Amino acid sequence: TGYHKATVKSSIDFLEKEGVLQGFGPKINFRGLGYNLEVLSLTQADLSAQKAFETYLSTIEKDPHVYWVSSVVGGGNWNILSRHIYKNVEAYHAESQKRYRSIPGFYDLVKDTQSFFSVEPIFKNESRTKSIIELVKKEGGKENGL
Repeated sequence: TGYHKATVKSSIDFLEKEGVLQGFGPKINFRGLGYNLEVLSLTQADLSAQKAFETYLSTIEKDPHVYWVSSVVGGGNWNILSRHIYKNVEAYHAESQKRYRSIPGFYDLVKDTQSFFSVEPIFKNESRTKSIIELVKKEGGKENGL
């Protein structure tokens, strides 16, 4: 950064105290480890199938392939957006068949699923951290407390 390490440390401490930093750690290139397929799934769910929904969420929580899940509301439907990593399409289909489609009430819960596969070439791959830093700088970082 070109700044003295004490300056960097105090800035990190300040941002952590303010709740801006979520954590620290390495950024791993999952493709470099043979996980060449990233899947984004948009699932339309019928929440009246409450027991199946609870089992579904519990299954997602235990699935190491799924690294991010969020609710998405729009168009009158309640949806789940999830991100997964797999070695290939065959592994994705086999795993989802084994793990999810066997949930009792799955077909009452899930009305539709659209899956999108992110593969090479990747045209842009920036970190969210870099993006937010650039946005805050553009908006005037001092006004935002940074």
